[in-house]
Amino acid sequence: MPLPGLIIILGSPNDQDGNLSEMGQGRVALGYKTYQRLAPSGYRILLTGGFGEHFNKTSKPNAYYAREILISNGVPGDDIVEFAESVNTVDDALKSRPIVDRYGAKHLVIISSDFHLERVRFIFSRVFPDLQLEFLGAAYIATRGAEERIKLEQHEARELASLKERGESIVGGAFKLPGGLDGRHSA
Repeated sequence: MPLPGLIIILGSPNDQDGNLSEMGQGRVALGYKTYQRLAPSGYRILLTGGFGEHFNKTSKPNAYYAREILISNGVPGDDIVEFAESVNTVDDALKSRPIVDRYGAKHLVIISSDFHLERVRFIFSRVFPDLQLEFLGAAYIATRGAEERIKLEQHEARELASLKERGESIVGGAFKLPGGLDGRHSA
C-alpha cells in the first residue's frame, strides 16, 4: 500500500566521531517535529547523506547518524526508510527519486536549513514535478556571524545560478534525468 507521504531530511556535515553539526542537528530536530505531526497519517522518514570529503569521512553514511538521533528520540526504526546515500543537494533529489517511487508517496516534506531552501526548492521541483512538495527550513543563518552569513549566501547564489544556467552545481551534481534537464520523470 502506498505511503501518503515522506519527510525527507537532507544531510549535512558531521565530525570524525559522527556527531552532527549544529546545522544537521537543526534539520533533524525540525524533521522530528514534522514527523510527530504527520506520523499519525502514515508518513515515514527518508534521510539523505552518504560520504564525502567536505561533510563525512567516517565509515558510516551521514544519514546513519541522523537515524540514530531520531531513534533515540522514539521514532520507530521501521518508520525510517532506506537511506539516499548522496554527496550533494542534486544527488539528494536524484537518489531520493527511486525510493519515493518505490513507496508511492504523493506528498513530500523536504527539510533543509533556512538559507538553503531556495536551491533545494529549485532542485526538488525539477526532480519531482509530479508530486506535492512542501519545504521547511530549520533556523540557522540568523545564528551565524556576519562573515559566515555572507559566505553562505554567496555560495547559495553561485550554486543556484549555475544550476539555472548550466544545469549543474559548481560543487558537483548535474541533472541527469530520463526526461532531461527540465526534470520530467519517466518511470
